[in-house]
Amino acid sequence: MLSDLLSLFSYDFMVNAFIVGTLVAVCAACVGVPLVLKRCAMIGDGLSHVAFGALAIAMALHTAPLALAVPVVMLSAFVLLNVADRAGGSGDAAIAMVASSALATGITAVSLTEGLNTDAQNYLFGTILAMDPMQFKIACGVGVAVLIAYALFYRTLFAVTFDQTFAQTAGLPVKRLRSLLAMMTAGVIVIGMHLMGALLISSLLVFPAMSAMRLSDRFGQTVQLAALFGAVALWMGLTASFFLDIPAGAAIVLANTLIFLGCLVVSLLKR
Repeated sequence: MLSDLLSLFSYDFMVNAFIVGTLVAVCAACVGVPLVLKRCAMIGDGLSHVAFGALAIAMALHTAPLALAVPVVMLSAFVLLNVADRAGGSGDAAIAMVASSALATGITAVSLTEGLNTDAQNYLFGTILAMDPMQFKIACGVGVAVLIAYALFYRTLFAVTFDQTFAQTAGLPVKRLRSLLAMMTAGVIVIGMHLMGALLISSLLVFPAMSAMRLSDRFGQTVQLAALFGAVALWMGLTASFFLDIPAGAAIVLANTLIFLGCLVVSLLKR
């Protein structure tokens, strides 16, 4: 059994998948906690659809996909986070409209351009087991940058997440911090699409945070547990994908689901 597990790491593509996947899962879990607490979890789903639309248009125009997708997703993240903050209940409706419009635009671009079906499916469902060296370097670079930014601004993000009015009164740059959170979310979405695809990437933001919140009511501990659960679900999903020959993205989501159900049972037993 142990030899079978170790055989995973005899393949370079699996080693790369574990490295990038763990980095993306931890980043998504950390960013997901403040998004879930601010009730902006739908932003991840909306941004993934925006990213797919931007990537499809870039491919149709024969330009570098990431060169167009990154600025478009970052701008969309800033706009959607502001809308969700200010619009309250109607914020979800705005996010849903943007998401569906972007997805429809991407699908239309693919249907009108020959030879894009395979690339489009890769972005829809993820291709973490088929990353090229450049994609690997970009994903690692963005992931490390997100973690460094999160660590540097952890305390101020905590203040803005729980009491924005107090943060403004205390003189914290709330607008800049909101922009920072938007950029980190956008970075996670763009690099995570190779892992999970546009249809499933938002699960990396939501599931670990929700699982951790079942076991802890402290922000710092919740972030740590979310990062742990995100990484464990990634390892479980990739291992299941390798041995059972199932899609990696779907396997990771199912692993996250099992972890959430386990945390839910534990929290109910504690009560």
